[in-house]
Amino acid sequence: MAQQRKIFNVIEFFWNLASFVVTLSILVAVHEYGHFWVARKSGVKVERFSVGFGKPLWRRKDKHGTEFVFAAIPFGGYVKMLDERVDEVSEEDKSSAFNNKSVYQRIAIIGAGPFANFLLAAVAFYFVFLIGTPSVKPVIGEVSPKSIAAQAQLPVNSEIIAINGDKVMSWQDVNIALAAKIGGESIEFSVRNSGSTQAKNIILDTRNWQYQPDKEAAFTSLGIVPVMPKVETIITQVAPDSPAEKAGLVVGDKVLTLNGKDVEDKWRELTSTLKPLANVDTRFVVLRNGQQLEIIAVPSEFKRGKEMVGYLGISPTVHPIPEGAIRDISYGPVDAIGQALVKTWQMTVFTFEMIGKLITGDVSVKNLSGPVSIAQGAGSSASHGIVQFLGFLALISINLGIINLLPLPVLDGGHLLYYVIELLTGKPVPEKVQEIGFKFGALALLGLMSIAIMNDISRL
Repeated sequence: MAQQRKIFNVIEFFWNLASFVVTLSILVAVHEYGHFWVARKSGVKVERFSVGFGKPLWRRKDKHGTEFVFAAIPFGGYVKMLDERVDEVSEEDKSSAFNNKSVYQRIAIIGAGPFANFLLAAVAFYFVFLIGTPSVKPVIGEVSPKSIAAQAQLPVNSEIIAINGDKVMSWQDVNIALAAKIGGESIEFSVRNSGSTQAKNIILDTRNWQYQPDKEAAFTSLGIVPVMPKVETIITQVAPDSPAEKAGLVVGDKVLTLNGKDVEDKWRELTSTLKPLANVDTRFVVLRNGQQLEIIAVPSEFKRGKEMVGYLGISPTVHPIPEGAIRDISYGPVDAIGQALVKTWQMTVFTFEMIGKLITGDVSVKNLSGPVSIAQGAGSSASHGIVQFLGFLALISINLGIINLLPLPVLDGGHLLYYVIELLTGKPVPEKVQEIGFKFGALALLGLMSIAIMNDISRL
């Protein structure tokens, strides 16, 4: 089994890496094309359009003299424009140099990169809504005792239809809406009982809300458990050479008790009870062919995250969610345009809000993600189909657009800041000041990336 897991991990690694490269290449190509297209329209001579860095793997020149390149290191890209501050420019080409364009044109050229990322997100969301995706209705299955949801008496079996007045149609919508409310003193839920058209508004007191986005969903941290598929403790699979197989457990056995504790059809309770029992004789009572049998098994150790847990090697019977609990979120060709624009705006606002909460400390910097997390997200979404991949691509594209708008001199936002100052003062920011700013921006960006990468490593 250990050998199989190693093979699986290797396959997963290369799948995630390939998905990451494809995702990043699309994002970079679109971002740089934004700069390129507006530069061309503004009369700037573009010398090179490169996706990737390092040795060119493929190149060609167009009739305008622009060299298009795919390079060996696929982690970024750039557009090289004619600029007197970088190279010597002939007298006849000076009018085509970037630095000789008006401040409005330079703002348009620099701002076109992030804008292209927002446009890509809108296009991706358009196809998500056009193709459609099945989503689980946000129906409350359980409310954890003594939780914030329990204190507010949030009714079980009711559907959440709005958060603070914003309509929600899936658990993903609920999670995003709640995450945006971190740091607030209260949240208003609009819920509706099954078969009813009447909505009821309930206020949750969130002054003592403890939420760790890297460990749980926002609704879970409030004590809300969604309606889940029915799980029976009837064994559907026994892993080869596992403790379960060695003990004599077989497919079809129904686990009734574990060390005397009733776990019949309580799979979560079974797994949580099993956690601390690695290398410990464990007594199971199972129902087989109408007869109860007692079986002694010794769970082995299995590393899950940072902890070692007891591993048995069995899978339960999982029944699908009832069709009535699923809704297909899809729209026609025209309606999907409006939905895509609204979704892009909502996710942009949400991302800005989360950046603000990182600055104020309402959200820990431990939630920053780096390239490893992005690669895992790309691989996971790609393995679930085109709709999930497009949704992931849209979210990352929005994040890339926003990050590039941050007023750090090494980013597009820093350049825009200098050009706005030039617009207001009537003269460019001195080169020495720009140089100091670029150094500061590089250090700040390096610091953020270091935190994100360290978070990735700790999660691994």
